[in-house]
Amino acid sequence: MTTEQSRLKTTAAPDEYFASYRRPAMSGVDTTHQVILYLEDISVEFDGFKALNALSMEIGVGELRCIIGPNGAGKTTMMDVITGKTRPSSGSVFFGQNIDLSKLSEAQIATAGIGRKFQRPSVFEHHTVFENLELAYKCSKSVWPTLLAKLTGEQRDQIDTTLELLRMRQQANRLAGLLSHGQKQWLEIGMLLMQEPMLLLLDEPVAGMTDAETQRTAELFNDLRGKHSLVVVEHDMDFVQSIALDGKVTVLCEGSVLAEGKMSEVQADSRVIEVYLGR
Repeated sequence: MTTEQSRLKTTAAPDEYFASYRRPAMSGVDTTHQVILYLEDISVEFDGFKALNALSMEIGVGELRCIIGPNGAGKTTMMDVITGKTRPSSGSVFFGQNIDLSKLSEAQIATAGIGRKFQRPSVFEHHTVFENLELAYKCSKSVWPTLLAKLTGEQRDQIDTTLELLRMRQQANRLAGLLSHGQKQWLEIGMLLMQEPMLLLLDEPVAGMTDAETQRTAELFNDLRGKHSLVVVEHDMDFVQSIALDGKVTVLCEGSVLAEGKMSEVQADSRVIEVYLGR
């Protein structure tokens, strides 16, 4: 075993790695039924208020699922439950058929292969775009391994591939703090992709973007479709239309699923029009 393999071994929670991954990742995620995420009868209560009320949902492998609904519908709480930030009062949440997320910490859930992007971009503004992707790549986050580790040719290729996907090759040596809002959002998505997630949770990714940036983000998400499973929470209906295509759109209201189906079906649903689209 090489020094690098030994270091990876000690920093990983599980013993195994997905062969194509460059960092520790939890293997053995059972997706035999082609479902990556199960939420079953999830309820969350805060001081008597039910943020989630017996919420049940399934996300397929490689699916891009759009989640819409009015403010207070439970969208952010749902993501908090999936990532371990909030523990449900009742119900179960599974990654594949076999990994009970309610028993894992936030860090363990991230290692298992679930990445989350919040609405506000969070990048290292005093580092270049390339360095941000490099930092996201590192397996060990302790100081000395991070400072002393050198990228292999294969790792550089992975960063170059991500830059190409983001269409940010020309910005590789630009400080992240000088990027536009949209470019920072793409960079943060790229940083998540460097960690090879199986499931990506994206909260209002186009908020504050220009029309051109929003269109480019739609193209990026459509490129990611099938390679990763994506759950996208968004209020911009034009953007949702551009990424939903023939996939499912789920409408949340008062902590549970109000409607679910293709975008055209959801838009025609009188209940959805009344509580959300008609406003």
